[in-house]
Amino acid sequence: MSGMTEVSSLTGRLLVATPALADPNFDRAVVLLLDHDEEGSLGVVLNRPTPVGVGDILEGWADLAGEPGVVFQGGPVSLDSALGVAVVPGDPGADGTPLGWRRVHGAIGLVDLEAPPELLASALGSLRIFAGYAGWGPGQLEDELVEGAWYVVESEPGDVSSPSPERLWREVLRRQRNELAMVATYPDDPTLN
Repeated sequence: MSGMTEVSSLTGRLLVATPALADPNFDRAVVLLLDHDEEGSLGVVLNRPTPVGVGDILEGWADLAGEPGVVFQGGPVSLDSALGVAVVPGDPGADGTPLGWRRVHGAIGLVDLEAPPELLASALGSLRIFAGYAGWGPGQLEDELVEGAWYVVESEPGDVSSPSPERLWREVLRRQRNELAMVATYPDDPTLN
């Protein structure tokens, strides 16, 4: 590691799009970072439900996916690939992490969608299926943070499975104990105020 700038990892945190972020892919997006290091970043947008039911593409997993039981658009990259993000509540204890699940941060982890769903059924608190993901090359996310495109806030396990994803942007901002709570009241169309 010597000679390299140490990137403090934001893995497991949320990126919340600021009103200044111009990219329509990420308008009011709430992104859960699944990986962040000097090689780049990868995350999924938590608040972009699609009309496609989980059962339509991953039959065995439909019963485990929370409400709304649809596939979410995780981001603009690799829309034909699916990612499963699941919360495993409680302490995995002596038996360690459930088979087919890899911890990302706290109770949040990635599910191996090739594994038989029944392996995980009893351990999962909630599951969400994402088509595609958001990716950043080395240093790219850091540049966007400097430009003020994203707020970085702590995630809560419930964010992954929010039953009303359309309200997630405001809800995440509203629970912040600083000026960000004010941003939650920002109108959808600033020309209206």
